Amino acid sequence: MESLYVLGARQRKLLLKDEEEWNLYEAALIFHLNPNTGAVRTCVEYQTPLEARANEHSSNVFKSGTLVGNILYTCTSTEVLIFRLPNFERIGFISLPCFNDLHHVTPTQDGHLLVASTGLDMVVKFTLQGEVLAEWSVLGEDPWSRFSRSVDYRKVESTKPHQSHPNFVFEMDGDVWVTRLRQRDAISLERPGKRIDIAVQSPHDGFVCGHHIYFTTVDGRVAIANRRNLQIDKIVDLKEIGEEKALLGWCRGLLPVDERRIWIGFTRVRKTRFKENVLWVANILREGVIQKPTHIALYDLTSRQCLQEVDLESHGMNIVFSIFAASP
Repeated sequence: MESLYVLGARQRKLLLKDEEEWNLYEAALIFHLNPNTGAVRTCVEYQTPLEARANEHSSNVFKSGTLVGNILYTCTSTEVLIFRLPNFERIGFISLPCFNDLHHVTPTQDGHLLVASTGLDMVVKFTLQGEVLAEWSVLGEDPWSRFSRSVDYRKVESTKPHQSHPNFVFEMDGDVWVTRLRQRDAISLERPGKRIDIAVQSPHDGFVCGHHIYFTTVDGRVAIANRRNLQIDKIVDLKEIGEEKALLGWCRGLLPVDERRIWIGFTRVRKTRFKENVLWVANILREGVIQKPTHIALYDLTSRQCLQEVDLESHGMNIVFSIFAASP
C-alpha cells in the first residue's frame, strides 16, 4: 500500500473538559504515514500567526485540502497555505477578512482558488494574490445580508450556530458545488436548482472520481452519487463493517484507492454545547459500546471488509480532515 499524507491537529491539554473546537487544538499537523510499516513522520507542525486568528488560544488545525501533482493546498480556520511537496516548501499564503472557520480549499480549473468560509455560510473565489472574484451565500441570499463587510471575521472566535455549515467545495462539469451539512445535500452555486440529496445524514467531502462523487456522512457512511443524474447510487454504512458495538467517530476525509478500496478518516467524538451537531451519536451509543480513537481505516466497499486501521492518537493527532496519496 502506498504511503499517505494525513492532515489534522494535536489537541492541547484541557483545562476544561467541555472546551469547544475553536480553542481545542494547539498545533496543525501533516503526517507522512506508511501503512505497511506503521512508520509516521511529522512533515509540518504549524500555528497560525496571532494577527490572523482571534486570540492566542484559538485552535490551529489543518482542515480539508486538495493535492494536485506535487502542490498541496490546505487551510486553517483563517488562512490558505500552499506547499510544494515532498519537502513542504511553503509557496503561497492568503488570509482575508472574510475567512472564518474555513473548512476546505481547492484550486479552480481557471487557476484561482475556492474556499468554504463555513463561519459565514459562504463560498469565496479569489486569486492567488488574494483578490476576491466572487462570493456565494450557500443559502441563496445576499452573501452579506447577515454579516458585515467592515468586520474582520478572522478576529471573531465563532459565529456558531451556522444556518448551513458548508464544508467542502468542488468543481464538476463547469459548475462550482458545495456540500451543506445542515441541509444534507450538495448544490450547484452557479446553476440554482441542481442538487444532490444526501438525506441519510449530514455530509462532508465531495470527491469526484470518474462517473461518481463520493461523500462521507458524519455518522460513518459513504454515499456514492452518479454525476450524470445527480442521484445516490449506493450507500455503504461503515458501522455495519468490522467491530460491532463501536462508535467509529466523526467521519470526515476520504481517499479512493481504486474501484473497491477507500481510506476513511474518523475523529473521536467530543462533548459540545451544540447538541444538534451530535444527535446522531445518541442513535449509536448504548450499553457496551466503545468509543474509538481518532484513526484512519481502509475499507473494501465491495466485500464490505475493513482491511486496515491506523490509530492516529498514539502519534499525537487528535482530529483528522484530509487523506492524500503520497508520491513514492
